[in-house]
Amino acid sequence: MAVSIGIPKKEREQIAKHLSKLLADTYSLYLKTHSFHWNITGPQFNSLHTMFETQYNELWLAADEVAERIRTLDVFAPGSYSQFGKLTSIKEESGVPDWKVMVNQLVEGHEIAAHTARQTIKAASTAGDEGSADLVTGRLKEHEKTAWMLRSLLK
Repeated sequence: MAVSIGIPKKEREQIAKHLSKLLADTYSLYLKTHSFHWNITGPQFNSLHTMFETQYNELWLAADEVAERIRTLDVFAPGSYSQFGKLTSIKEESGVPDWKVMVNQLVEGHEIAAHTARQTIKAASTAGDEGSADLVTGRLKEHEKTAWMLRSLLK
């Protein structure tokens, strides 16, 4: 059955490309945050271990929301490490840095995701896709807030 939600196929595909990049950023940030949760050490251990757990759980749920929005637009969502690696701008961390470097990397990751979200909102708004714009506006606010909270730890 053809999709008839008021957004032409070409525009749905364009929005889905932006959403796929946001999904890749979200999933990459999820993996990094979860790894840091497992491997945090030092005097900030308890507070950061708990904070990172809250953050990776939020990112996990967000990834599902973004992927389901892509499917709502009748486009297949990326779902492999290689696809995410090509789409994301978030740098992978294969080592175990100290807690300050972890926090800095997470701030940077959330800021990158915020930039991706802004571009996605523009594309969705231009196409009249209020549903995607609304979803991504919530994601933007969450990435900005999380970056602020993490940045505050470093002052």
